[in-house]
Amino acid sequence: MNGITVITKSAPLLDYCLSWQQAVYVTVDTEFMREHTYWPKLCLIQVGGPDESVVIDPLAEGIDLTPFFDLLSDRNVLKVFHAARQDVELFHHLTGHVPEPLFDTQLAAMVCGFGESVGYEKLAARLADAQIDKTLRFTDWARRPLTDRQLLYAVADVSHLRPIYDKLSAQLENNGRRSWIDEEMKILTSPATYENAPEDAWKRIKVRNGKPRFLAILREVASWREMEAQRRDVPRNRIIREEALTEIAAHAPASVEELARVRAISQKLAEGDMGRAILKAVEYALSLGKESYPSQPKQFEKPLGMAPLMDLLKVLLKMRCEQSGVAQKLVATVGDLERFAAGDETSPLLSGWRRELFGELALALKGGRVALTVSNGQIQVIPQDAEAATLTAPAKRPRRPRRRPRRGNQRPPDETRAD
Repeated sequence: MNGITVITKSAPLLDYCLSWQQAVYVTVDTEFMREHTYWPKLCLIQVGGPDESVVIDPLAEGIDLTPFFDLLSDRNVLKVFHAARQDVELFHHLTGHVPEPLFDTQLAAMVCGFGESVGYEKLAARLADAQIDKTLRFTDWARRPLTDRQLLYAVADVSHLRPIYDKLSAQLENNGRRSWIDEEMKILTSPATYENAPEDAWKRIKVRNGKPRFLAILREVASWREMEAQRRDVPRNRIIREEALTEIAAHAPASVEELARVRAISQKLAEGDMGRAILKAVEYALSLGKESYPSQPKQFEKPLGMAPLMDLLKVLLKMRCEQSGVAQKLVATVGDLERFAAGDETSPLLSGWRRELFGELALALKGGRVALTVSNGQIQVIPQDAEAATLTAPAKRPRRPRRRPRRGNQRPPDETRAD
């Protein structure tokens, strides 16, 4: 199969994992399906070692993935992913643990001058001089046998990731931003990032009714739906749609007849096991004391007159990010800026590398210690005191690694393709 090693047996997988334990790092990617399930279904694992990139077939009969899962937890081997969150979520579900230590090349690229949410194919073109064919991105990875094209596509997702990691890692060391990525990895490797507690499912449902009684019923029926979807391993809306949950919470049905009159609830559903479970959840919610009722999180209210300050902060953020080559959305969202402008002391802009890059200067702007002006068509920061003068030096933009020269009639990488 085009010279690609496909591991379908436990013994060779163990041998490869033992060899990978001696490596400084391995690159990892997965292919999965989740259109018809609650939990993602692992269909393929790709691993790039120092000498060879291979494909592991987790659907092969009798294969034991334990050695690979042990490798993911081996703190002596760095696991390198690109856009790691969904892969990590999958492994957390399968093992109960998050792969550690971890490095995400997408996040690293965002602090190294490659823009917002840079795609793997763009990094492969720039840093590995490779063209990635993404036409198989949405193929059926659960179907067997896999074609040669599928295998070539899959293994490319880890083979080119090695030179990408090497160059990004060197750039982070050169520009002193390794600690920035370490901060982001703490979030990515926190188990809390991937936990979906059923009792919190109601918080993800957008509602206008903020009455405690309504929210108490919504909490219980949403929790029931989440547990049922997890138990049956089907998408939430296959159990019951969100609009039905809000209708149930609004009408608080106490009988099969009342439940059947709720919009989006059929007579058959109301009379069946699911109907009984819904009525039980409603009954339990109404049996709670009012002190146990939930309340909606307080909506952030913008102070009057804050809009002009927000405009200045947005200009400052854009300028600072362009100077430093850091993706703007990684530094701060609009919500982060609003809370900072309103005086929220828990703002992420006031800690870690974000404070170093932007927060201190933003505090100086807010406190009137620096001013913004335009000179020769460029925004400039003018210090208003000696202390502020130390903050106004332009942030250094990272130097990107040079591409290797093309040979012959090789086409230049397509940098305009959407990621």
